[in-house]
Amino acid sequence: MVGLYVFVLATLAGREVITKVPPTLHTPLMSGANAVSGIAIVGALVVAGRADGMLQTVLGVTAITMAMVNVVGGFLVTDRMLSMFRKR
Repeated sequence: MVGLYVFVLATLAGREVITKVPPTLHTPLMSGANAVSGIAIVGALVVAGRADGMLQTVLGVTAITMAMVNVVGGFLVTDRMLSMFRKR
């Protein structure tokens, strides 16, 4: 029950913070979030590397895949947003 309470409060606080970010700061913050997501890749590699059973290996590989999709997709979105500011 405490976990649910913390989750709801974090969701509300996060939404409040995100809505206050001006559009000009969105791109740098997105790039920073992508860099932080790289830490998830390192954690997933550690989990997959120390796996004892098949389930742990599968979960570790799944975590690596999901983290990579998140990072690559984030950088693609950031690159597309930055291309809007380039001169033609």
